[in-house]
Amino acid sequence: MGFYQRHIVPCLTHLAMSQKQLLPFRRHIVGAAEGRVLEIGVGSGLNFPLYGRSAASVIGLEPSPELLRMARARAQSAPLPVTLLDASAEAIPVETGSFDTIVTTWTLCTIPDALGALSEMRRVLKPGGALLFVEHGRAPEAGVARWQDRLDPLWSRFAGGCHLNRKMDDLLTAAGFRIEALANPRLPGPRTHTYLYEGRARPA
Repeated sequence: MGFYQRHIVPCLTHLAMSQKQLLPFRRHIVGAAEGRVLEIGVGSGLNFPLYGRSAASVIGLEPSPELLRMARARAQSAPLPVTLLDASAEAIPVETGSFDTIVTTWTLCTIPDALGALSEMRRVLKPGGALLFVEHGRAPEAGVARWQDRLDPLWSRFAGGCHLNRKMDDLLTAAGFRIEALANPRLPGPRTHTYLYEGRARPA
């Protein structure tokens, strides 16, 4: 891993994820978590203050050492117990059926094997458990989607593996999830980067 990927990308990720326009979506998704929670890609720990009383504890996965260092500092002041693991969602180091809720916020775009990671999430959820998500991805407009495909190879190299063109609802169903609720708001900004998938899914 080069200097840019190890040190610059984590700082850029923290700055991008700290945007105020993302906070209402974080609050909605994170605040709905219940019981024992697994957060995928905790980043710098921006979600920790947003967990409500229904969440008992959080185990957070993060493969970036720099982001994990930032998250550890925030975990100390979190309103619930937080355990951090240096691990990837493609091989979640916990037992099957361990969690009531899984939370992902702008994470699935960067996981190299997103389908494999979602299959792992399905494995570690309890029967009837919920996957709560807000992600950006493939836009429904054909012209925008074509630009996402064109830009994706360069963007993913610059943005730490972030992909613009993943159709998140299709990935969820392919991994064995049943989508219970799905909204597709759009943020201000470039139309190639701002189409969201926000909702809740359960193992089918």
